[in-house]
Amino acid sequence: MSGTLVLVRHGQSEWNLKNLFTGWRDPDLTDLGVTEATAGAKALADYGIQFDIAFTSDLKRAQRTCQIILDGVGQSGLKTIRNQALNERDYGDLSGLNKDDARAKWGEEQVHVWRRSYDVPPPGGESLKDTGARVWPYYMTEILPRVLAGQKVLVAAHGNSLRSLLMVLDRLDREQILSVNLATGVPMVYKLKADSTVASKDVLGDMSGAH
Repeated sequence: MSGTLVLVRHGQSEWNLKNLFTGWRDPDLTDLGVTEATAGAKALADYGIQFDIAFTSDLKRAQRTCQIILDGVGQSGLKTIRNQALNERDYGDLSGLNKDDARAKWGEEQVHVWRRSYDVPPPGGESLKDTGARVWPYYMTEILPRVLAGQKVLVAAHGNSLRSLLMVLDRLDREQILSVNLATGVPMVYKLKADSTVASKDVLGDMSGAH
């Protein structure tokens, strides 16, 4: 049996709370976001896992979630690699806009297509397919080899960068991934086989809070 891969979406950010498109913008966690990350840390501590290395994005909401989890499992000083390959999807011209204002400007249907389609990017931004195109190579070259070597690896990132990984891990096609939403702060624990496919998956919390 190979190692373990734990994926966690960051806790609620200030812009999640304000209903703004965030993307590569860099707001911090809200108090609720800190609480969510802390609950995820407790779930992992109760699960009994100790990590060998952590990965996170270039954005503070994921970095702070990562640190809260490491503090919670007693590994505050663990080596953590930050890379923008794990950043949230870039929403381009939508970044910083209220989602209701965007609907008023471009129309409900167009904004829905930008948010939920697989390969239609918003103006100046990335589609989920584009996000995957930077997440997948990074996963294959930097993260997966460590898991296959038997390490326990934490990845604290974002809804869309993690949805890209779920396409690989859960073998979801471009239609199936559209209905997948990840709850904030809820760890997903994957144990991988030697051929990199999934042996088991445990969700340590309630995914019904996904948005």
